Amino acid sequence: MTPRVSVVVPAYNNADYIAETIDSILGQTFEDFELIIADHASSDGTLAAIAPYADDPRVTILDTPAGGGAKANWDRVSQAASGDLLKLVCGDDTIFPTCLAEQVAAFDEHPETVLVASQRTLVDAAGKTVLAARGLAGLSGPVSGRVAARRAVTAGANIFGEPGCVLMRRAVLEKIGWWDDANPYLIDEATYVGVALHGDVVAIPRPLASFRINAGQWSVRLARQQASQAAAFHEALRAAEPGLLSAMDVRIGNAKALGTSFMRRAVYMVLKRRMG
Repeated sequence: MTPRVSVVVPAYNNADYIAETIDSILGQTFEDFELIIADHASSDGTLAAIAPYADDPRVTILDTPAGGGAKANWDRVSQAASGDLLKLVCGDDTIFPTCLAEQVAAFDEHPETVLVASQRTLVDAAGKTVLAARGLAGLSGPVSGRVAARRAVTAGANIFGEPGCVLMRRAVLEKIGWWDDANPYLIDEATYVGVALHGDVVAIPRPLASFRINAGQWSVRLARQQASQAAAFHEALRAAEPGLLSAMDVRIGNAKALGTSFMRRAVYMVLKRRMG
């Protein structure tokens, strides 16, 4: 029988953490799901870490040829999914035991929903909490997807959270052309906005997932690039969806996106010193 939920993991050089990721998925209280993992030509021990799970009937292991960036592997696992509802979890993040149960219940309670998002906890390389209960920009319960999309722009941040926080309708993801990497740093946010515009969103204002911070990945150059791509996304969305955003919304979002990028860099620098 086709599972209700597909959880997909696009793995890439996640040898140190992928077992923890997989265990968090297989340990869900909700049981009607499949798990699809695709290794994107990792050069570390990721494939070896995944191999012990091959005998679990819930697990399918695929491979994705090198190249194509994140979109290639994110599309690969998403297109292989068969469930009505889809959650992508990156190979170094985790979901909490009741994550699927709570998010599926939200879909059942609100049939017009196309996307459910929760808050998340940010952790360091050792799994220690850095920031708790982050995300959603004050949203709670069912809201129009257009309201959520506008809030994401004016917040200048991905209010939906990293992929592990989100469960969405696979058919809508397919309808919008799968993952949107027109601005690669915003591949998750841009995709979630695209899905949200097709229905309602339910926001669960408590953490149901964790996102692992890599303290070595953030620089001034990357902060400016992400802010620039956020501005490009805001402008493109305003052009594509008349009436959704005002010019002031875009200016506010652009300014906040720049501030958020440098604030994130400051957090990463503090974390790097702490871990060093």
